[in-house]
Amino acid sequence: MAMTELSPAAQAVADAYAECADPYAYDTSGLIAALRALADQVVPEEPDPTGMRPCGEVYSNRENQRRQRQETRRQILAIANEIENYEAY
Repeated sequence: MAMTELSPAAQAVADAYAECADPYAYDTSGLIAALRALADQVVPEEPDPTGMRPCGEVYSNRENQRRQRQETRRQILAIANEIENYEAY
């Protein structure tokens, strides 16, 4: 299924890239690779916790932070995937 538009986040990234890209050799593969490297370096994939879990507020806060980091990673990778699959580029 072809996409008709990029999401606002992906469009902003693609527009910023287009401003500095060579118009005669516009290729998003470098941008996509950079976004994936960004996700790996800034918010590396973290496994779900296993084993015994401590109770209380400290654990809850740490788990919420872990979940937020993974959501940020998911959003960065979603932008990379969306640009990669967008037919206009």
